[in-house]
Amino acid sequence: MRRLPPLNSLRAFEAAARWLSFTKAAEELHVTPAAVSQQVRQLEEYLGLALFRRMTRAVQLTEEAKTVLPLVSEGFDRLAEAVDRLAREEESGLLTVSSAPTFAIKWLLQRLPDFADKYPAIDVRLDASLDTRDFARDGIDVSIRLGMGDYPGLHVARVFGEEVSLVCSPKLLQGDKPLSVPADLKKHRLLHVDWGDFNMPLPDWRSWTKAAGLEDIDVEHGPRFTVENMAIEAAVNGNGVALVSHHAVEEEIKAGLLVRPFDLVLQAEFSYWLVCPREYLRRAKVRAFCDWLLKEADSEKR
Repeated sequence: MRRLPPLNSLRAFEAAARWLSFTKAAEELHVTPAAVSQQVRQLEEYLGLALFRRMTRAVQLTEEAKTVLPLVSEGFDRLAEAVDRLAREEESGLLTVSSAPTFAIKWLLQRLPDFADKYPAIDVRLDASLDTRDFARDGIDVSIRLGMGDYPGLHVARVFGEEVSLVCSPKLLQGDKPLSVPADLKKHRLLHVDWGDFNMPLPDWRSWTKAAGLEDIDVEHGPRFTVENMAIEAAVNGNGVALVSHHAVEEEIKAGLLVRPFDLVLQAEFSYWLVCPREYLRRAKVRAFCDWLLKEADSEKR
């Protein structure tokens, strides 16, 4: 074990010895000259020897102090270097982000180049999963979770809510069985997203057809996909009609690969939330990513 005196006493001695002035040392350390003098006396008592010769308007180093001053100064220089290196590492390196798959693939991926341009020293590792990751055990820095926002003990910020509507390929609006009115759904294949153990109220075909006033459509049959993205791809290929979130298909809608044939929109009760342990926000790279993501999401709401 290292035998070390109080760090504040060493700092006071090193500053006063460099300046040969308790007043200038006090200015550097943002304390009073009396506080510097007291810290130096504590160090002298700890060591059992005098470090300064105190005169009326000046101080001089004793021979013992002259001998150890270079070593003490070097020690503080090395300590400052270590702290700077830690700070640089906190502002760079790998940042692991856990995200719901649809959010990761359909929203986050296309925006990550902007983050990389703004923070070139930070490399994002994207873990796309609906499973709830453990921050410490799984090495997760930030998580984007789909839920109700109830995450006790964590820092939580709402990214945005979600709306759900019906989408299909434009070619389903034509042909032998054109999708013209909601009742035409009985002639088309319904594509389902199987959310597994996702224990939250989700808009589904039953709730959509009920809101549309349809009673004679079988909402139980049709292909099921464990990932929303697969249902979207099936809809793009003209293999059926999907009920999916707006953020998941914004690019396909813009490109004309999908259309919303009806105006009926369901508001989901869940939202996307940015979540991390509160103490992680002290990490510069975590804070940078959180600020950037929320700013990106906010720009879409305007």
